[in-house]
Amino acid sequence: MEQQTPSPSEPGSAGVASEEHPLSPDEEISELEKLLAEEPDDFQARCRLGELYFSKGRLDDALTEVKKAIDMAEGLRAEMNRSLAMYYSNLGTIYATKGMVDEAEAQFKQALTVFSGDVLSLFNLGRLYADRKNFLQAKEHFERLVEITPEDPIAWYNLAGVYVELDNPQVSDYNTIDMAMQCYMRTLELDPKHLESSFKLMEVALVHNKVDLAIRVMESAVEHNPDEPLAHYNLINVYDKCKMFEQAEEARKRLKERFSKRAREASAP
Repeated sequence: MEQQTPSPSEPGSAGVASEEHPLSPDEEISELEKLLAEEPDDFQARCRLGELYFSKGRLDDALTEVKKAIDMAEGLRAEMNRSLAMYYSNLGTIYATKGMVDEAEAQFKQALTVFSGDVLSLFNLGRLYADRKNFLQAKEHFERLVEITPEDPIAWYNLAGVYVELDNPQVSDYNTIDMAMQCYMRTLELDPKHLESSFKLMEVALVHNKVDLAIRVMESAVEHNPDEPLAHYNLINVYDKCKMFEQAEEARKRLKERFSKRAREASAP
């Protein structure tokens, strides 16, 4: 019979020999150090190395490795929390879409318990509380949202609306109209074409006798939205309210010329 050379998995192989003769602690330390030099994110290897260092009395080395393992574990836990919060938030969105508002609120709250910086839950709870006219809680969530997403114009726009509501004496004792205007201006800094912010800021400015601001906002709105008739109409309205009749008439002419030209271009063969 022909003699066969044992494979690595057969008796007498090197693999079995290594199982019969396990590495000494010093040899295992050496192997783990080599492994972590190439793969520093191997969590299990780092934990084992810390244990071996401790067993050998290398306390400083053990301390270093355990701290690294803790940092890795904390990072993994934070990532898991963010992912879990996202799933709770998605569940809340489904409930909200089905009209199950109380269930949606519970899921959004759970998402924030797991991860306090979940953007979607902050936004949705802010909107939910605003719809219920619970503006103080809406304010809390939108303020947190703009801290996390300071470059998001929608977050600033929603916070502005809450500040406007809170400035109403029948709603609260807060004096928040200046903060509302600042939020609308921040929205327009981030998105100059955001017409709703332009219109809201114009209205607030006129009510509080900030005529220059109202004019400036609507002139900018027309500049950034030249093909939007409402921007032109609101600018004309501001000019009229401020008794700037010549400017209002010029704006009307520009509006007429612009849209007459568009009509001719659209009908051209």
